[in-house]
Amino acid sequence: MKIICIGRNYRAHAEELHHDTGLAESGQEPVWFMKPDTALLRNNDPFYIPDFSREVHYECELVVRINRVGRAISERFAHRYYDEVGLGIDFTARDLQRQAIAEGLPWERAKAFDHSAALSPEFLPLAELGGDVQQLHFALEVNGERRQTGFTAEMLFGVDRLIAAVSRYVTLRMGDLLFTGTPAGVAAVKPGDTLRATLEGRELLNFDIR
Repeated sequence: MKIICIGRNYRAHAEELHHDTGLAESGQEPVWFMKPDTALLRNNDPFYIPDFSREVHYECELVVRINRVGRAISERFAHRYYDEVGLGIDFTARDLQRQAIAEGLPWERAKAFDHSAALSPEFLPLAELGGDVQQLHFALEVNGERRQTGFTAEMLFGVDRLIAAVSRYVTLRMGDLLFTGTPAGVAAVKPGDTLRATLEGRELLNFDIR
């Protein structure tokens, strides 16, 4: 099982981190990276801030679960490779990421550490949500305050285009998880915080930071 994460897929988020927002318009491919299965944080278990970072950010994302094996998938057929969606938090050691970017190094230390990919215990059939993966609303609250609001129509690269792009290089298998990018509003977590995320009004994540 692979965890494939998309970076810079909402314009406002890319701008808040001072990243290029012209990838989709210029015909370039999406930015993506991978996390190991040890990054998973399941069952709304608490997230423990690691001792190697002083600035761990939350990034709430729609997660698409792949339901069949595919390689070099055409964008027009990509919708056949998923039928359920959930939510996840891509925890990012932002201080380590900034250092890696400045030095031209990979992001793994900042992105792939243990329990850095919180995953909702429940996935919802896309058919129950209207059937269109590009018309979904999700939100993240921290301590009861709305911090992120996402609408999948605002993705720079839609889900089907992401699947086509990634599968050009990596075979997708049943159970693989595609974290599709985060909207604006990311910030650092601190011990005592509670994160709650909803998809189309349905609570899928609710856990504490320690």
